[in-house]
Amino acid sequence: MTDSLTHERRSWNMSRIRGRDTGPEVAVRQTLHRLGYRFRLHRRDLPGRPDIALPKYRTVVFVQGCFWHRHSGCRYAYTPKTRTEFWGKKFQDTVVRDSNNRQLLQCAGWNVLYVWECEVKNLQKLAEKLDSLLQDAFPREKPP
Repeated sequence: MTDSLTHERRSWNMSRIRGRDTGPEVAVRQTLHRLGYRFRLHRRDLPGRPDIALPKYRTVVFVQGCFWHRHSGCRYAYTPKTRTEFWGKKFQDTVVRDSNNRQLLQCAGWNVLYVWECEVKNLQKLAEKLDSLLQDAFPREKPP
């Protein structure tokens, strides 16, 4: 199947895809804030420039797109039927880069959490997951 858009229009479309302040990322930030956690965004001094860093808890959160970062078993992590070699290499490079960044962060003493795009659909479940993971790692008092 050929692309129905011109090269220029496809390029323009792709240039509009954001890497920061995406819908899922904003939802995770709002959820963390509601739970009482304070954080920093896109720390350039950390490997992989994590979406969210919670320095007090030595924890970083990556909000991953299921398609690009290959969420195992997720229906959104499909592979396009055309140019399969191109996509396979692109996906493999992304997964390897994610793994390397995770190792570097863990060696530096950071806990690494991943929130997948599909998990953001249910905000109640997301809040429970985030609070549970952070509470397990660093227990804190609950506000009255």
